[in-house]
Amino acid sequence: SERESTGIDNLKIGFNKVFGYYIEVTRSRLDRVPEHYQRKQTLTGAERFVTPELKEWEQSVVEADVGIVDHEAELYRDLRTYLATQVRRIQAAARHVADLDVFAGLAEAAVRGNYVRPVIDLEYGLDIRAGRHPVVEQMISRESFIPNDVILDEEAFVMVLTGPNMSGKSTVLRQTGLIVLMAQTGSFVPADAARIGLCDRVFTRVGASDSLSSGQSTFMVEMTETATILNGATDRSLILLDEIGRGTSTYDGVAIAWAITEYIHANIGARTIFATHYHELVELADSLPGVAAWNVAVRETGDDIVFLRRLEPGGCDRSYGVQVARLAGVPAAVVERAFAVLHELEQGADGGTRLSHLDDADRDQLSLFERRESEIRERLRGYDLNEMTPLEALAALDDLKKLEEDAG
Repeated sequence: SERESTGIDNLKIGFNKVFGYYIEVTRSRLDRVPEHYQRKQTLTGAERFVTPELKEWEQSVVEADVGIVDHEAELYRDLRTYLATQVRRIQAAARHVADLDVFAGLAEAAVRGNYVRPVIDLEYGLDIRAGRHPVVEQMISRESFIPNDVILDEEAFVMVLTGPNMSGKSTVLRQTGLIVLMAQTGSFVPADAARIGLCDRVFTRVGASDSLSSGQSTFMVEMTETATILNGATDRSLILLDEIGRGTSTYDGVAIAWAITEYIHANIGARTIFATHYHELVELADSLPGVAAWNVAVRETGDDIVFLRRLEPGGCDRSYGVQVARLAGVPAAVVERAFAVLHELEQGADGGTRLSHLDDADRDQLSLFERRESEIRERLRGYDLNEMTPLEALAALDDLKKLEEDAG
């Protein structure tokens, strides 16, 4: 080796992009450098040299690198040429692999989710027993998800579904549509049992949005999509409508929702679930033979409510909007005022009583309450409970108590 032939025990061979390969010798060994070494670079503690043999070796390495690149390009061209003759076979294999991937995914989901094999026939009915939402039940524990039956047949093919916001109406709509879609793609479905009368289309009008680019309001988008449904649905379709008419005034909204329900019942005959907060639509169940009223049950506990997430026959005659606002974290003063306004509206529904306004004392009290609540909340956010000692926690609690007493 070079170290043995020169007697330089700390000789090193290195490489950089400027000089290529070089031999590095420390200054303490420069007296042993052979005469055929060519000085290339001087450093603080060493000198770098090259030799004809090293340059030849470097040239062979460079040529080998170029040869490797050329050979890789040649192999790639050959492979591409060969694959071009096998494109159809490769694409067919890819389709089969994709099918297997889908089937394996559906099978795994069916096993993990305890899905059942649906029955699909040419009958009209839709009968889902203990149906579940395939995504929502994964986000919460399966034991806490409340399954529901959905039955639509010739006797009752339009379900008017009422209930407060956050009660689960939209979940029922979505899970019904997903179960039908999954069944008709060949998948097992999240239910105890399901019989699906073949659907030609699934129409949905769920959610609210506007279209700024086209200058359409939320209500205009809603009506445009509803028109598409009414003009395209058949008696073999599944229609899922959520809160149609909420983008306009109450009377206009009720009138539109009422007319849409009548039109579907009389002219289309499609299996339909219509989730709405317009309780007036429940009356259609008494006048139209194919309409059934259902509601998502809640339990009242004083001024609060508990969502049971369970479908029950009959309509819901209250929206529980103020209670839902409280659950959402709306300030207590706003909730209390809302209860008062609601009471006045209910008392004056027949007599046309006008709403009373807050007097100055009430307005000052409302403002004071909100400021006090906001200050307490800000102080609570500033505490690091993980770092506080028991004494510090008691002191902080005492400060909050004094703040409330001073404000009162």
